[in-house]
Parts: sequence; structure tokens; C-alpha cells
Amino acid sequence: MTTEQPGNPMPVGVTRSKYSNRVVLKTILERSDGGLALVGVRVVIGGWVKASKEVTKESLPPPPPPSLPQQKTDDGIGETEPKDSSCMEILQSRIPFLRSIMKGLGCHGNYKLRENSKPLITTPLPPLPLPLPPQPQPPSSSSIAFLRVSDGSCVASLQVVVDSSIVPLSQLLHIGTSILVEGLLGQPSVEGKHVIELKAEKILYIGTVEHDKYPLSMKKLPFERSRDYSQFRPRTTTVASVTRISSALTLATHIFFQHQGFLHMHAPVITTTDCEGFTEKFQVTTLLGKVDKTEKPVMETEGVSLEVIKSAAKEKTMLVEELQRSGSNKEALAAALIDLRKTNELASQFEAREKSKPETSLKAVKLNFSEDFFSCQTYLTVSGRLHLESYACALGNVYSVGPRFRADCAGNVAERSVIEIEMAFSQLEDAMSCADDFFKFLCKWVLDNCPKDMKFVSKRIDKTCMDQLQSLISGKVEKISYAEAVDVLGKVEDKKFEIELKWGSALTAEHLSYLVEVIHKKPVMIYNYPKEVKPFYARLNDDGKTVAAFDLVVPKARTLISGSQNEERLDMLSSRIKELGLPREQYEWYLDLRRHGTVEHSGFSLGLDQMILFTTGLSDARDVIPFPRSYAQADN
Repeated sequence: MTTEQPGNPMPVGVTRSKYSNRVVLKTILERSDGGLALVGVRVVIGGWVKASKEVTKESLPPPPPPSLPQQKTDDGIGETEPKDSSCMEILQSRIPFLRSIMKGLGCHGNYKLRENSKPLITTPLPPLPLPLPPQPQPPSSSSIAFLRVSDGSCVASLQVVVDSSIVPLSQLLHIGTSILVEGLLGQPSVEGKHVIELKAEKILYIGTVEHDKYPLSMKKLPFERSRDYSQFRPRTTTVASVTRISSALTLATHIFFQHQGFLHMHAPVITTTDCEGFTEKFQVTTLLGKVDKTEKPVMETEGVSLEVIKSAAKEKTMLVEELQRSGSNKEALAAALIDLRKTNELASQFEAREKSKPETSLKAVKLNFSEDFFSCQTYLTVSGRLHLESYACALGNVYSVGPRFRADCAGNVAERSVIEIEMAFSQLEDAMSCADDFFKFLCKWVLDNCPKDMKFVSKRIDKTCMDQLQSLISGKVEKISYAEAVDVLGKVEDKKFEIELKWGSALTAEHLSYLVEVIHKKPVMIYNYPKEVKPFYARLNDDGKTVAAFDLVVPKARTLISGSQNEERLDMLSSRIKELGLPREQYEWYLDLRRHGTVEHSGFSLGLDQMILFTTGLSDARDVIPFPRSYAQADN
């Protein structure tokens, strides 16, 4: 427990974990005094070695010389130098010694020292022996290790000093070694940047590493390389800071919505419904493992065959050509080229098999989903908003935090963390207002509760990130309609956009960036989009061309929040499903909400990963997702 002394607001104890004897380093290193008040406290700490240095005791700088003892004066003030003394005072202080010498020479009786007395003739005393010069000592083999240890609780690390008499230092020096240490906190014996250090008295545990195989042994591991070692990335300072920021944003989400009266619920990960109507989905099935592999069949799922593969290759070719023309997303282009190459290879394999066995056609097996685990086609969910509607229509306001999946090959991550809300008896303006408040709450929370981590990412990644967040808290979000955005961008004369913007087309990253960073110079909330670019469930406006949907766009063209007022009218929703050619049987449960007690309702979704990117200044979602999954990348 933490204790306090009377009259001293600074805690003098340390807080130990409730479930172990270990002291979390954050409680030592993030104190206002850097931990100085804890000097002399015995603690047990655990962590991983971030850096190390071994020195022999002889090479350590000598300790500072002790100060001269102070002499007390009558007023109690110490003096660093003795008072001056006269020769007579010195002589009088030696009188007893002189008398003993005279008695030894046979001088008896009374005598007095006079100023005019002749000096006594005595045998000179032998000189005192001079001290011997210091003899060279045999060299000592003892040494000391200085370890920088981090336990992931904060940016700072603790210096741990270990003497070789305690444990062979070779076991501790490699980066990544985990240790559990007991010792005393004290001021550093060697001047440096550390305010406090731990002098180890016992090493309770050592987790060694294979130094030549440990990837973080490199001095600087690029982000691109670190993605190949997701199991070790949290030990890097940057990923650790990003993780703590992510945790703070998740906590802030629960605090915000709980204080606003929302109820938390879990949206299903497996669903029978395409929640947006036009997305690439991951299909869930157990049938593939049950097919007789000896027959070497061509797996045909709803008509998948050589012709289907060739058709897919044609579509992927068109996507590559479009990305090459725009040139705005090189990473997406690279992923699309890989996807196209693999599709062409698969088509070539099918053709080769048919040519090698002209007399027998490969047996095509069509999966019978009535025999599947769920007895129907199921997918990993793209969005949970449709399911949240069921609970909003019964409980009022609800929210969910969870994974969402997209089988998108164009350089995007396959699994994302998304925050979604749904509010009953609310319209578009209500959702926009809630989104604005929520966004600003997140910005303020991370500045107030992650100051050390934000200072680190500001120094290491983006120097402007903290100032940007601060300006957004007090600033105002600009709200414009899609039509206004197209109009103002169409009047731009000093900038030629790579893709010409026409009414009805989606706004590209280039358009959004110019709109936010050049024209308005602040976040922009765009609403009333054309119905062709938004999900089928967005409420159709009276003009018949636009829907009540919105996006919150921030600098660097990041669309952080997308939302809408959902269509509560049964006939309108049925018409939209038919218009888009969606399988109606998938949405019968959703249509039931309109048949029985329908209400106006609205909501939105915020990509947590995108919010972390915006907060930290990083640019790739794979660097903020703990275990990123993307096209052809799922190694653990």
C-alpha cells in the first residue's frame, strides 16, 4: 500500500501489485520527483533488459571526496575552515610536552619559560618515519552491470545495478533478457540521466534469450521488419506507447458512452447478413475439410470454376489499371498486383490440369451448405450496426467495441477494431452531434491521461500531434453537404486533381485532403451523400438522390467516423434491397424491425485503429494493430 507522512503530500512508500509482490515501474518513475522520495525503499521489480553495460569496479569514477567536518560556533552556524592561531597559542598548547622533555634531561625544580631565556641544548629527536607509498594491488576480476529495465508500464526505464558477486553477468547482458530483482532504491552512484536506480541484492529469476536469433537485438528495427515479429513488437518503445494509447482510447470510449446512458453489448462476429450490401466478405464453413481429397476435386462454391476465375482476373486487371491511373495509393497498387498475379496463376493451373487429362474432366464438387455447421452460408461480420438496431429498438441507446472483417485485397487490413453505436428516436443531426462530442472527448482524454506516451510519439513520430489534438478540442468542426463539397472543389483553380470530381462519385483521398487541409484547415463533417456511395440502409432523403449519411474527415484525409440515419420505412427499405439486387432472405429479420414497432434511429462507427493513427502520427494501420492480418499475411 502507499503511505504518506504527516505534512508531506509526496507518497513515501510504493504500490505493489495486488496479485504479485512486484512493484510496477510506472509507480516509481512517473512520480513528480522521479522517485527520489523512495530512496532506501526495498522493492521487487520485474521487466526486460532494454540496454546493458558491464564495467569493472576499477574503471568506475572515484566517489566524491568527503567534506571537511564543520566546526560549530556559538550561534550554531558551521564553518568550513578553522580559525587562525598565533605562535604563542601554539607554544602554550605544547607546554606539557616540553616539561616532560626537560624532566627527562635532568632539569628539576621550578622553572619558567621566559622570552629572553637561552634555548636548551638537547639531543635532536629522530625524524618520524615517512609513510610508505601505496603498494600496487593485484587487479580484481569483479565487475558491475548497469541494466536499463522496462516492464511496459511506462516509457521510462529503471537503471538496475548488479554486482558480479550476485550472479554471472553474462546471463543478464543480452537485450530482451527478463529478470525479477529484489534490491534497494537509491540515487545513482554515477552521474547520468537517471534520477534513481535499483541496487540489486537478489536475482529471483532470469529468462535468457538466444541472442543471435532474437530480432530485437538489432539497434534499430524498421517498422516493416517488425511486422514479421508480432510476438516481440510490444517490447519496442514505440509499439508499447501505441498500445497504452489504444488502451486509454478504449477506456475513454466506455466512460463516454456509459456516462451518456448507453448500454454496452457484443455484436456477433459470425453472421448470415452482408451488413453493407456490397463488401467482400470472409465465408465461414467447415465443409472444405470433409471433401474426399483423393478425388482431387475442383472446389465449386456457387459456380466457382475456371470461367469464374477468369472473370475475377479480368475484374482485378481493371482495378490495377484504375490504381495505376490514379497513382494515389502505391501500397494498394502493389497488393492488387500480387492479387492479380496469384489469380492468373490459379487460372493457369486449372487450364494445365484440363490439358493434361483431356479424356477425363475434373470432378466438380458443389458445397452443400445444408450440411454445414450452421446449415446455411455464414460470414465474418463487416459491421455490427444492423444487429445493434435490434437492441436500440428495445433498450434505447447501445454501443459495441469489437473486431470487424473485410476480405479486401487492395492493401487494407482484413481485421479491424471498430466502435459502433445506435440510438433510438434520433435523426441524422443527433448522430452528427454525438460523433462530434465523442471525437473531442477522445482527443482530450488521451492528452490528459497519456502525457508521457504522447510526448514520446511527438518526439519520435510526429512533432505536431499534440498541438493538433489540443486545437481540435477547442475548435469547431465544419459541417458541409456533399453538394457543397463538390461545388467548392470544382471551383479550385490552383490545383488539378488526378481524378475529376463529378456529382455522384466518391470523394477521393486527394479531394478530402484538399478540403480539410487547404480550404477549411480543420476537420470537416460531410453529410447527405449520393445514395450510390453509401450502404443500403441509409435513409433516403426527400430529393430521392441523396441519403442521410455523414463522414467525419480529419487531416491527412482520414475518415474517422461514418454514420447515418437508418431507413425506418418498410417500403423504402424493401425498395432499396430490390434495387441493389440483394438477397432478400438475408434481411427478413432486419425488415421485421420495421414491421413491428419501428422508430427513427441513427448511429455511426469509428475505426479505433484509424483514431490511433491520427493520434500518434503513424501512417500504416499494421503498425497499430497488435496482430495485423492483411492479404497473404497471417503468420501467427
